[in-house]
Amino acid sequence: MRDKHIHIAQDSELLKLIYRQVDEQLVVDKNAFRRFLCIKFAVYFLLSAGTYSMLYVISNVWWFIACFMAYGFCLLLFAFNFSHDFSHNTIFRNKQWNNLCFTVIYTMVGAHAAAWKQRHIHSHHYAPNVEEYDSDLRISKLIRVIPGSEHKWYHRFQHLYAPLAYTSYSIFWVFIKDFVILYSKDEYNTKKNTVYHLSFWIQKIIYLCLALLLPLLLAAKPWYIVLIGFVCMHLFQSLFLLFTFFMTHHVENTAYPITDQQGYISTSWLMNQVKSSNDMHPFSETANFLLGGFNNHIAHHLFPHIHHVHYPRLNRILYSILEQHHITPNQTSYWGGIVSHWRLLKKMGQAE
Repeated sequence: MRDKHIHIAQDSELLKLIYRQVDEQLVVDKNAFRRFLCIKFAVYFLLSAGTYSMLYVISNVWWFIACFMAYGFCLLLFAFNFSHDFSHNTIFRNKQWNNLCFTVIYTMVGAHAAAWKQRHIHSHHYAPNVEEYDSDLRISKLIRVIPGSEHKWYHRFQHLYAPLAYTSYSIFWVFIKDFVILYSKDEYNTKKNTVYHLSFWIQKIIYLCLALLLPLLLAAKPWYIVLIGFVCMHLFQSLFLLFTFFMTHHVENTAYPITDQQGYISTSWLMNQVKSSNDMHPFSETANFLLGGFNNHIAHHLFPHIHHVHYPRLNRILYSILEQHHITPNQTSYWGGIVSHWRLLKKMGQAE
């Protein structure tokens, strides 16, 4: 794809400076990185496997439902911390190994791996928050976050109903969105051949067997209790997923660059990535460990080829350079990001 961002010489030079100084100053101990990654993998794998195993031994109904929810949450953290990096080939040197591991984890959460990866890398990373370019903006018409977009009467109440609507997202993704993408025309030139369709159905079947069929058969609970646990898992999973994702790009101060009639974007690539992203606790090792680098979103958009483990140290270099050039990165706390997103919903709910 030919770059549609406008060329700003000053920003191009700044980008070169950022890349050069990060390359010079970010020292990576590969052995320490591998050890830490193994420990981190063990933590999230054991949390996911442990909560899943408990579904088959817990007798109390309420604890069973709570365990189902805990399993979904742990699995989502597992995906945050590993599948995203696998999709950007930052763990193994071999791209096929990265893609295999990415596909396995995405299968566990029920999403079609290939469809998400294609859109994430070639659409969202190319031009975040730019309408017609960023596929992540193609959300339900119930939610309005893009300035200048069509305003409906019910958007006045979106700050009230959004949290409830968000709880349905993962069920929508797994059982509707992926199927719509599978059978719709694809603008990314993906070859939806027999292998593509076969991988789609295999992933969906494996997910349904693990998350629903096996608990129905082996958990020794009435079918409706298992179904309630499954639905509650998705409700909780969706709320955490969407609030975390939305806070990375949709808070009060994030930018939404516009395009002209020829499709050219009204900002440079660098400023598109920086001003359209939001960081949460960018220097915190704890937040980085929990959220898998999603809290360091500016660094991720500028350095998707670098593993998220290095982002807190990378941010000290990046923030220093940006501040020296009078550029203030968007930054909130996690809870502050939720409040800021809610305020954005309230603001965008009003007719312009």
